[in-house]
Amino acid sequence: MNKFLSIIYSTRLMAVLFIAFALAMGVATFIENDFGTETSKALVYNAWWFEAIMILFAINFFGNIFKYKLYKKEKLVVLVFHLSFFLILVGAGITRYISYEGIMPIKEGAVSNTFLSEASYISIVMNDGNEQKTPVHHKILLSSIGSNNYSYKTDFKGTDVEVKLKNYIKNAQEVFEESENGSEYLKVVESGGGGRHDHYIKRGTTEVVHGVAVGFDSSNKNAIDFKTIDGKLKIQAASDGTFFRMADQYEGTITKDSIQDFSILAVHSIAGLQFVVPQYAIKGNYKTISGDKDANNLAQLEFDVSAGNETKEVKLIGGQFTIQPPTQFSVGNLNFRMSYGAKQLELPFSIKLNDFQLENYPGSKSAMSFASEITVMAPEETFDFRIFMNHILNYKGYKFFQSSYNITPQYEETHLSVNHDFWGSTITYIGYFLLYAGLILILFMKNTRFDFLRKSLQKIRIKKSALSIIAIMLLGSISFAQDHSHVLTKTQIDSILKENYIDIEHTENFSKLVIQDAGGRMKPVHTYASQLLRKVSKHDTFEDMNATQVFLSIQQNPRIWFQIPIIYIEKGNTKLRDIIGIPHENKYASLANFFDQKGNYKITEFQQEAQKSNIKSKFEKDVINVDRRVNLLYSAITGAILKIFPIPNDANNTWVAVNEIQKMNLKGQDSVFVRQILPIYLQTLSSASASKDYKTADEILDGIINFQKKYGSAVYPSDDKIELEIAYNKYDVFKKLFSYYMYIGTLMFFFVIFQIFSNNKIINFLIKASIAIIIGLFLMHTGGLIARWIVSGHAPWSNAYESMIYVGWATMLFGLIFGRKSSMTIAATAFLTAFILMVAHWNWMDPEIANLVPVLNSYWLMIHVAIIVASYGPFALGMILGLISLLLMILTTKKNKAKIGLMIKELTIINEMSITVGLVMLTIGNFLGGQWANESWGRYWGWDPKETWALISIIIYAFVLHLRLIPGLRSKFLFNVFSIAAFASILMTYFGVNFYLSGLHSYASGDKVITPTFVFYAIGIVTVISIFAYFKHKKYYKK
Repeated sequence: MNKFLSIIYSTRLMAVLFIAFALAMGVATFIENDFGTETSKALVYNAWWFEAIMILFAINFFGNIFKYKLYKKEKLVVLVFHLSFFLILVGAGITRYISYEGIMPIKEGAVSNTFLSEASYISIVMNDGNEQKTPVHHKILLSSIGSNNYSYKTDFKGTDVEVKLKNYIKNAQEVFEESENGSEYLKVVESGGGGRHDHYIKRGTTEVVHGVAVGFDSSNKNAIDFKTIDGKLKIQAASDGTFFRMADQYEGTITKDSIQDFSILAVHSIAGLQFVVPQYAIKGNYKTISGDKDANNLAQLEFDVSAGNETKEVKLIGGQFTIQPPTQFSVGNLNFRMSYGAKQLELPFSIKLNDFQLENYPGSKSAMSFASEITVMAPEETFDFRIFMNHILNYKGYKFFQSSYNITPQYEETHLSVNHDFWGSTITYIGYFLLYAGLILILFMKNTRFDFLRKSLQKIRIKKSALSIIAIMLLGSISFAQDHSHVLTKTQIDSILKENYIDIEHTENFSKLVIQDAGGRMKPVHTYASQLLRKVSKHDTFEDMNATQVFLSIQQNPRIWFQIPIIYIEKGNTKLRDIIGIPHENKYASLANFFDQKGNYKITEFQQEAQKSNIKSKFEKDVINVDRRVNLLYSAITGAILKIFPIPNDANNTWVAVNEIQKMNLKGQDSVFVRQILPIYLQTLSSASASKDYKTADEILDGIINFQKKYGSAVYPSDDKIELEIAYNKYDVFKKLFSYYMYIGTLMFFFVIFQIFSNNKIINFLIKASIAIIIGLFLMHTGGLIARWIVSGHAPWSNAYESMIYVGWATMLFGLIFGRKSSMTIAATAFLTAFILMVAHWNWMDPEIANLVPVLNSYWLMIHVAIIVASYGPFALGMILGLISLLLMILTTKKNKAKIGLMIKELTIINEMSITVGLVMLTIGNFLGGQWANESWGRYWGWDPKETWALISIIIYAFVLHLRLIPGLRSKFLFNVFSIAAFASILMTYFGVNFYLSGLHSYASGDKVITPTFVFYAIGIVTVISIFAYFKHKKYYKK
């Protein structure tokens, strides 16, 4: 027994549990991505063995309470945050096994007291004609891979009954399969509803296709009936029609009620239905298969139902949040009713939907917020309430959340998430708050590991003062060559642009004109022009003109810009250049290059094929990117994007472009003003370009701005905000900071190394000056984030680009905090921050400021996202410190062992402190995210890939911090190696989930993402460094 307990309570088992728990969750996220949430729950999250891991964790920790005497006063803080996990597990158990949730759809004006369960059930009712057995409802989770074991055995009045599941088909759909042994079908292809649809009509039957009856050798006189007479296909229709035979361009007619020869492959139009029959009758059968994982079709379950000596196959159709009519059948003198799907649960009160309210962003169809005005009707009281995102109704133990909606021309319907989980969420929340308190206190209380590390660091810094280190660092630089060659000569371009050059001062005024973008965001023209030029040409200027000058020139002379080569074509794509007809060496193409003499778009076919492709080739990616640039430039040339005129008194605050002014329904002077002002302005601008007198143009521009303020005041940004956004665009602070951090970080590396050789005043001064510059850059970084916050109206960490610049800021912040007396740490952090900002400005991250989706428009964004994303900074710092420590191990010799040993020890302590802070922040941030989810849609944990990978990162870093307790793993070498390797979980949490997996947090657009080759190079380099460091560590440091 003692031996068994020693194993159960051992730190070795703890290590195994850490790894098993993280690995299981990681595999589950990929199962969910490929096979769906239900499958991942059935195989992993709700599996008994997964729960066993958590229970073993709890038992293991319980034993270690006594082993490490955590009950002592000086260790109570550590005990508190570890015990909090017990409460969280208990709360989660109650939530899973006792509580329930679902969806409540209510149409506007309707009253309901029922909702659909989130869980799916197999329901079985049986009777013998006289007496009914008590119905059974079995909750079930089904996996689309592997086997599903469901069996129900009972007896009814002495008759043995067994219901056994033998097949599960997720997203079931019927498909036609040709077979010589099948029945005869005629294939009819039609394009109703905007897409191609294939219909297989069985001989002797009729099928309704878009309201029109179509038959094959049927007796329906009101149908379009196909008949086989003397081996030939004939047609008889109840309406007149026409057909067009493409092979010989022949047009013919179909005469009502007459039997005529039918033309295969001809396009027929009868009774409003257009169709083609591509071939004569074929033999085959319909079969049920599992369709596309994103199709959201119902599932099909196949059972063997036995009663006595008789067995019958039964098929059920159903799925989550659906209630299907039960399937009725008889087996062995017993009558059955079976169904699969949600249960209808009753509330002890009713809810009436008085009004569903949907608010879009100005001039857009994108939802800004939606809400339900309801009346709660209980026996003892009646009251009104407004439910909207992040604002819930909590009544009688039930919580109601604004989940989604369904709007059709016939009705408006709200979907409310319903949650009944008072005790589960309460106990879990208590666990959360104890966790937060314990984690925060370990950073500040005495006698904690963090306090020990802080004191150890101070002792090392005293010893270091007389030591030096020898190191050699090689840095590489990347140079980019640019070549410019255009269809038009340089002289021609200069002549055209010079003639239409707009004065800088007037351009500045035009930059302040407000435009409404496609997403409904109000922004100055300066922002749009900058984004347009950068996306189309990959540059911020063009031929000595800034972005606004280019944009104005396009509005003045759209035909000229149709000919100017400004569209960037990816380097090396000769095939695309051949298609549009430009020389291989040309870096840019004109809009005219993409159209032939008939006005046909040359890359249409290639663009459509590229969009269909799952795994896109380099050529297909280039085609898609170029197509986007073409469309952007085309929208600018046509003026479709210049939405500068607000529609007076419009409920949605819509602004329109000149070619949309018919929507405004203006009268009198306002009508004349809107229709004529922009053409007059552009004509005046042309004259001003020659005379250099922009007074009239400025006055007209002021008139447009006054019109905007008059009719668009509800959404018109303040003058200060416009000025700030323009300044933000001009300074482009984050792009510049990348270079500045890189330069100063690299120089400081050299200064620190020289300081180790020779501790002279000049080097000390240069290091202090470098730190001062880095602090200045950090303040610039902070100012840039604040400016973006003000301009966007929300915290600057809501998308991929923003979160990266914020991670860079957090990394630099913690580098400065932990590196107050470690110059190497600050230099390494500056270098790392530069790399983070460099990644932020890679092509696949869009720096454009955009509006938020409704669920993100919450104070939780500032709390949860700020903490969890900031935690990536300390982890990144730990990774770079771990790498430097390994390099120092490689450089160790017998002579410098003492000096380098102290440096390694110092960096390892800083590394552990940094990882500790990161783990505290990530843990708090992740569970705060659970609270946000609970406030938003009633579920504090849903195994979404993002929260799951954040938990995996927590487990992995907890394992790293516990290495010192595990026999055989206690060494500075292993700690530093694991601090590097563990960062892969952070990369997966951020990049992998956002761009590989599907989920609530995903930024992916559906394209198959291929892992960049540099990732494999990085793994190889770290592996090689680790191997060399291992042998040096074994030789000089292993005791």
